[in-house]
Amino acid sequence: MTDGKLYIDGRWTEGAGDGFASFDPATEARVWRGNEASTHQVGTAVEAARAAFPDWADRLRADRIAAMKRYQAALKARAPAFAEAVSRETGKALWETTAELGSMAGKVDLSIRAYDERTGERTAETAFGHATLRHRPHGVAAVLGPFNFPGHLPNGHIVPALLAGDTVVFKPSEETPHAGQLIAECLEQADLPAGVFNLVQGGRDVGAALLDQPIDALMFTGSGAAGAHFRRKFADDPHVILALELGGNNPLVVWDAADAEAVAGIVVQSAFVTTGQRCSCARRLIVPEGAAGEAIVEAVNSLVDRLIFAPWDSTPEPYGGPLISQRAAEQALAALQQRIDTGARVIRASGPVDNLPAAFVKPAILDVTGIDVPDEEMFAPFLSVTRVPTFEAAIAAANATRYGLSAGLISDDPAHWDHFIRHIRAGVVNFNRPTTGAAGDMPFGGLGASGNHRPSAYYAADYCAYPVASFEAGAVKNIESEIKGLRQ
Repeated sequence: MTDGKLYIDGRWTEGAGDGFASFDPATEARVWRGNEASTHQVGTAVEAARAAFPDWADRLRADRIAAMKRYQAALKARAPAFAEAVSRETGKALWETTAELGSMAGKVDLSIRAYDERTGERTAETAFGHATLRHRPHGVAAVLGPFNFPGHLPNGHIVPALLAGDTVVFKPSEETPHAGQLIAECLEQADLPAGVFNLVQGGRDVGAALLDQPIDALMFTGSGAAGAHFRRKFADDPHVILALELGGNNPLVVWDAADAEAVAGIVVQSAFVTTGQRCSCARRLIVPEGAAGEAIVEAVNSLVDRLIFAPWDSTPEPYGGPLISQRAAEQALAALQQRIDTGARVIRASGPVDNLPAAFVKPAILDVTGIDVPDEEMFAPFLSVTRVPTFEAAIAAANATRYGLSAGLISDDPAHWDHFIRHIRAGVVNFNRPTTGAAGDMPFGGLGASGNHRPSAYYAADYCAYPVASFEAGAVKNIESEIKGLRQ
């Protein structure tokens, strides 16, 4: 078990608020314990970030790159232990957390490239001298992290923000404070100036206290409901940049795909990877009416039988683990039961897993054809099936959501893909690949209730700095001839 601290103005300090802890949902063992940051400590962290900003923003870009390279080296050196710590705190399989650490280290190089390509500097000669495009950092960025990828997702905000010259105050999810502390420890090894990066720990009240401070940007990954709250909170503060990467009620359409078993593999990896705790997981499977659709559903159900859900350190290695907590499992099962109570037909029932802690839930498949179910994300290994008569109806069903994060099409007909990609309403779209497919050198984000048109990943550079256009002459010259309407 790790004793937790805050990292404020280059120093580790005990939290002055209430005590709290994180637990391994797979074993219920305590992983981390510490105290929340007090409101005063949150204010001190923001003040430290504010004081550090001018110097950090004015440093040579090469200096900021060198600091992030040192951070990258620390991540690589600590990757095995860091990955195990994330598995212990989230319950995710070690194969998955090992990949997460690889993505964190890789984010540094991608962010350097993205800054140069998307928010770098260019100059063009003009008749009077030259015009130059530059980018400047916003100031103090508050980063609120999620629990499902507690390293990779906040890292995806922190690294480009620091490279751009912003300073950061980071609050991890209260479910995964240990992962947040490990990020801070690696950044400490980057030898950043005091105050450039700060860590505060705690729950919702600490997050609210942070957002009540004079910040310049909020970078958040989490639920659509939280994102809607932040939009309302900052509606009268247009100077605060909001970068919201939210959830989705994501559709996966299968149409004219002959190999049902091959389809099933893509569907399963879309819906059940990370025990359904990815914002890009498929929540809705849309298939043809009749025998073709039934064959797909049967193949998916059969393949789910073979998936191993077990503690992260089990042998053989599991496909998935528990949900983040018993509370999350109870809420997910209640949402599932609500759909059943409104008429959804159970194809595969969920429920607790025998002889394992209550955070484990079995995958579920429901047929909701013709049923009016809530347009809500269930952050669990639950898949709803809708059967439709035509491909046009399938696209209409896929778009029948206020979300717009990810979507997918599985088909043997490229013409279907050409039509689908032109009509689907989503920010991340996959063809004959899982809906969770993404890449660090591409944008990641959605529209509607899934975000605010500020995608992350490669496009994170866009929300970490603002453009400045300058028009410059090398010397003071008389421009009287350019002034119209002068008396002669």
